[in-house]
Amino acid sequence: MRKILAVVAALGLAPLSAQAQSAPSLLATIGMISDPAQRIAGDCVAVETLIGPGLDPHLYQARPSDIQRLRSADRIVALGLSLEGRLADILARIGAQVLGEEISHEGLLLHSGVPDPHIWMDPVLWSRIFAPLAETLTALAPDCAEEIAAGAEAEMARAEALDAWARASLATIPEAQRVLLTAHDAFTYFARSYDLQNEAIQGISTDSEPSIADIDEAAQIAAARDIPAAFIETTLNPRAVQALIEAAAARGHELVIGGSLYSDALGEVGSGAESWPGMIVSNVRVIVTALGGEPLEVPEGVLP
Repeated sequence: MRKILAVVAALGLAPLSAQAQSAPSLLATIGMISDPAQRIAGDCVAVETLIGPGLDPHLYQARPSDIQRLRSADRIVALGLSLEGRLADILARIGAQVLGEEISHEGLLLHSGVPDPHIWMDPVLWSRIFAPLAETLTALAPDCAEEIAAGAEAEMARAEALDAWARASLATIPEAQRVLLTAHDAFTYFARSYDLQNEAIQGISTDSEPSIADIDEAAQIAAARDIPAAFIETTLNPRAVQALIEAAAARGHELVIGGSLYSDALGEVGSGAESWPGMIVSNVRVIVTALGGEPLEVPEGVLP
């Protein structure tokens, strides 16, 4: 042991603290949970993400390496509400905490009787998971209770500031162009919160491909309502939106791709959307610009 410590000292490295060595682990299914969870936890809990950037949680299937990660984590948190559809049985068997159950059903939107899981698109609604998330983190690291409580308060304040900025930026879109046409129905909460008309080619899940009839119906809506732009999504193949643009052109309506939105996963590091607030900021900027508005400057403290 003396020799090991001597080598460490010679290399100018400090041994890991006892807290870092023994930090409990929390594994979140999606980055929209793990990102605020890590800031709330600080160094007290090691937070990891199961489904990484660019991956669709609706379709994600557990890999052999994932099973080991799920087994070794001290606590697992999922959103539920059918988001992690193909992982649902595994998550239930291992006793994952389901954060979607912590949100009152009064705030949830239903599609054919099924709750819409895309809650993170409404910053105020999403901030309701921070308190139960903080409770889970405190149970893992009780000595850090005060630090975790302060982290949760900071994230709630960040969500309020993010919502205010998004609302003001989206309000600059001209009234006639306040229509959001996307690949799949992940933006209903977003549209409800910010007074946009929401249209999508596909439903709330991506578990099936949109049909020709779905694309044709969306093209009719785009032409009839003179929608200027449609948006592709980072977790979906853009061919459905490209087919929509062609179908709209056949009706004499010019529809363009307004940009790429982050719907079901965060972006890669360096994308600007690698955090949950960054995801919302990126989406707002793309939507506002494509629909004729002007995004405002992001206040200090909104982005991590």
